[in-house]
Amino acid sequence: MPRARAVRIREAGGPEVLEIGEIELPKPSPTQVLVRVEAAGLNRADCLQRRGLYPAPPGVPSDVPGLEFAGIVEAAGAKVEGWAPGDRVMGIVGGGGMAERVVTEARELMRVPDGLSLEQGAAIPEVFLTAYDAVVLQGGLRRSESVLFHAVASGVGTAGIQLATVAGATSVGTSRTVDKLARCSSLGLDHAVLIDDGKFADQVLEAMPGGVDVILDTVGAAYLTQNLKVIAAKGRIIVIGLMGGVKGELSLGVLLAKRASIRGSVLRSRSRAEKAELTATFSREMLGKFETGELQPIIDEVLPMTEIQAAHARMDANETFGKLVLSWR
Repeated sequence: MPRARAVRIREAGGPEVLEIGEIELPKPSPTQVLVRVEAAGLNRADCLQRRGLYPAPPGVPSDVPGLEFAGIVEAAGAKVEGWAPGDRVMGIVGGGGMAERVVTEARELMRVPDGLSLEQGAAIPEVFLTAYDAVVLQGGLRRSESVLFHAVASGVGTAGIQLATVAGATSVGTSRTVDKLARCSSLGLDHAVLIDDGKFADQVLEAMPGGVDVILDTVGAAYLTQNLKVIAAKGRIIVIGLMGGVKGELSLGVLLAKRASIRGSVLRSRSRAEKAELTATFSREMLGKFETGELQPIIDEVLPMTEIQAAHARMDANETFGKLVLSWR
């Protein structure tokens, strides 16, 4: 069975538990594609998996992180249509993306937009699909509405700013760093909110007196009360992260009075059919906007895969703006 280099997690712990090792590659099924991975994006989930806090779903490597990649098709199964050796592709996986070769379902792939490098392609799938699914498909963001992004300088946040602009919506973003907010403003963020001792509600309401229509929340429990304060009537709160805790108190009275809704969402553990449907929708509606310049992947830095420990350390320290990308080239 062919083998490939891959990032391996020796045991739960800090960045030092990561190493470059080898894995065996399964033979692609008739509906699968073998991709030579050139680059992979780093995500918060990879750091949580490394720490033993976010196990890989069934059917994917438990010790090889990586939720997104970009590369070149090397082989395609007999039933695969639309992909051929040499095609530039990118996509999401439940894990194992930080390997030199990935075997994945053909329908979960997207083409890398013309004019973008493979490193840029690796910075698109996870954050843009997450933001698009949460804000547009689940949150139902419409023209002339408003959306609040927490941790707006993250990969999901910087993708969300651009998607809000494309939708014709007003964007509000929170961060604890002045410089990051300034950079987000240059991407099109309409209202920047500097978090002060964990408080943001008054600043958001000053910018948007009627509240915001959609909130994309990567923090969770710590922001729950303030989110309810700033959500508009009939507003939608989409929780996609729990960096601020998993348990919080909820005023059902406020929720009912505002006729608001709170929905939790995660991309990694969805069925392959759901991921394929989302991939197809995003490809049809949004992929061309990378070629027109309306959307762009925001990359903090591209590092060689051999510097995976340093990349994790930077993400752990919240030092990044947009995406960190690891390259095998």
